[in-house]
Amino acid sequence: MTPLIETKGLNVRFGGVHATKDVNFKLEEQELRCVIGPNGAGKSTFFKLLTGQVKPTSGEIRFRGRDISAMQPHEPGRLGIGIKTQVPSLCNGMTVWENVWIAARRTNTPHETDRITAETLERVGMLEFSDAIVGLLAHGQRQWVELAVVIAGDPPLILLDEPAAGMSDAEVERTAQLILEINQRHALVVVEHDMSFIRKIAKKVTVLHQGAIIREGTPESIMSDPFVQQIYLGKKPQ
Repeated sequence: MTPLIETKGLNVRFGGVHATKDVNFKLEEQELRCVIGPNGAGKSTFFKLLTGQVKPTSGEIRFRGRDISAMQPHEPGRLGIGIKTQVPSLCNGMTVWENVWIAARRTNTPHETDRITAETLERVGMLEFSDAIVGLLAHGQRQWVELAVVIAGDPPLILLDEPAAGMSDAEVERTAQLILEINQRHALVVVEHDMSFIRKIAKKVTVLHQGAIIREGTPESIMSDPFVQQIYLGKKPQ
């Protein structure tokens, strides 16, 4: 079967900096993948490549078999790639309902939009806050509203940048369960630093280091790998 998204020999150079090195990455339909790595490993650049914010120096990106390497930043959403950044991108002066309604309306009739908005807010546990002003919500609630905004458009692929950052233990647990629920309908790539959070959601982990993929495997195999411990956890090999 054709992968949902695949990169082949993906390279990015910024002057003398080789930010992404021959990245070969493959994600299947409805797969959930966690991407980890130390600061400067190339995680942010990788996300920017997938969303058209950065163009590859060489190599290609294919979405359901279509070459999207040269796409513009406004195109990923139309293609079916949704992204939630670490800092929520919401209309703070509008209600929770209005934020999600606008996202759903892009691809649906007004009548369908009302239904989808209600269903989406119920999925993320925020329906009771429909009339709340987004700018007055707590950090965790804002993160869940942005998740609702992303999934309202029903994208087959969702990119999440540190979705559990700054959350309480209870919020982290709820977010993990929410991501697993979303994964029943959508594929996800999750960039995250919290290894305990990764254990809650991941079946497969990709490790980036100095712009290259150095390991892929289960959370258990990745976290017990001596080289990963050295470069990511700061431990010296035994």
